[in-house]
Amino acid sequence: MIGRLRLWSGYVLFAYVTTHLLNHALGLVSLRVLEGSRIWFVYPWQGLPGQVALYGALLIHFTLALWAVVRRRTFRLSPWEWTQLVLGASIVPLAAVHVVGTRVAHDYYDVQSGYPWVLASLTVGGWMGVVRQFALPIVVWIHACIGLHFAWRLRPWYRDWLPTLYAIALLVPAAGIAGAGVALRDFTDLAQQPGFLSEMFARVKAPDATSAAQLYRISDGLMGGAGALLLACLAARPLRNFWERRAGVVHLTYSDGKTVNAPAGLTVLDMSRIAGIPHASVCGGRGRCSTCRVRVGGPDRGLLPPAEPEEQKVLARVGAPESVRLACQLRPPTGRYRITTLLPASAGPVEAYRQQPQAHGGERYVAILFADIRGFTSISEGKLPYDVVFLLNRYFRATGHAVQSAGGRLDKFIGDGVMAIFGLDRAPEVACRQALEAARRMTLALDDLNEALSGDLDQPLRIGIGLHAGPAIVGEMGYERAASLTAIGDTVNTASRLESLTKEFKVELVVSQELLDRAGVDLSAAPQHEVDIRGRQGRLAVRAILQARDLTSLSS
Repeated sequence: MIGRLRLWSGYVLFAYVTTHLLNHALGLVSLRVLEGSRIWFVYPWQGLPGQVALYGALLIHFTLALWAVVRRRTFRLSPWEWTQLVLGASIVPLAAVHVVGTRVAHDYYDVQSGYPWVLASLTVGGWMGVVRQFALPIVVWIHACIGLHFAWRLRPWYRDWLPTLYAIALLVPAAGIAGAGVALRDFTDLAQQPGFLSEMFARVKAPDATSAAQLYRISDGLMGGAGALLLACLAARPLRNFWERRAGVVHLTYSDGKTVNAPAGLTVLDMSRIAGIPHASVCGGRGRCSTCRVRVGGPDRGLLPPAEPEEQKVLARVGAPESVRLACQLRPPTGRYRITTLLPASAGPVEAYRQQPQAHGGERYVAILFADIRGFTSISEGKLPYDVVFLLNRYFRATGHAVQSAGGRLDKFIGDGVMAIFGLDRAPEVACRQALEAARRMTLALDDLNEALSGDLDQPLRIGIGLHAGPAIVGEMGYERAASLTAIGDTVNTASRLESLTKEFKVELVVSQELLDRAGVDLSAAPQHEVDIRGRQGRLAVRAILQARDLTSLSS
């Protein structure tokens, strides 16, 4: 809830800054257009609802930013997080004079706080005032864009919209700053006329010297108060640590043997960071991305508090089992726990949005397809390396499209071979029918490829396909970037063996009777064989199909 409040208050403030910059951009046209259009850009914020939304968002965002300083257990941050933090801390010193000189001056001294007043103040002021005024929107904009990037980069639509959003992020502040610069230049030229500034200050009801000094004191008070609050939050951190140590100590043992002893009340992610243990966290520990998820075990696992609704939502998105929790949300009580990180520390947004429930490991009934090009060694002899790579890529593209269009998942390419899995999110019966359909489509795609490459091949490409179905262990396996969802077990080994039997039977497809029975497909017209599979007890009934493209007629 706190994270959502901070995000939505940021949205309101970002909308306010955007309207300001768009208004500034009209300075590229003329001073008259700049001031004349201001009424339309400030209109949403002048009424009671707009002021409640704006000042409420400002108060909420500032308060929650201070609370985040108190709650943060370590300042081991990424460069982007440090950038956002420093820019956010710079906003109050940069904005205090501007806010007091416009809003407070208008409310208490009836100053007409439009562009003429601001430009006149900058004209007679020193260069530091100009630097502060122009730096403020840049600092606020970059701070906001970093926050939006962290909030949105896990959304499915973000990657597609990123070029457009990037263009907006560049053009809006560039146009706003350029417009303000041109307006200041034009106003400075007009100020050279005798009596112009005096007339302008009288028109906007500029405060006298006493009132101006009072406004500066208010500005200094705001900056001093904000600084005092920040120092108080930093000073509260050791007091918080002392109080939490009274609650006991949590002992964590990681899968690589490292141990961490930390006071109760910290999250597992905080404990990892304090101990210098690399831990993935794409969203920065805000409970949005799931990359920090861990498997929790140990003698005291039963003492863990249940997941909050927000955590449950993220865990359900990735299909996490009961033993998996988000490290950034889990605050284990005093006890001993075993922690296994499930993603590498270098995990990025792609890993954050993987939604396969099987990624954490489990047994599932699946259909496995293996395919291999017959005699590829002899085909590739005498060809240039470029030609071999080109041929394989065309073959992989054709067969990969056939598998995916049938509903399967490409598992891996091994040399000139292909492995595919069916049934990760479908019933066994559907998975088996999809595997048969994929085999049929692969042979049809190969026919089209042979026709397209007939002038480059001495002989057409031929493939052998093996299909089998049964229980397999499915999970995400591998190391760091090489990790992927795959299947292992007897079912996979059997499907691979059936593919190799296509050479012995001189056919295009060998499929187990187990898969056909599950699919509800009758291929009794095809020859049946009883085969021995190494490492498997008993003989396996299979059907040998001369051409997989004829599956439709055979199954009718």
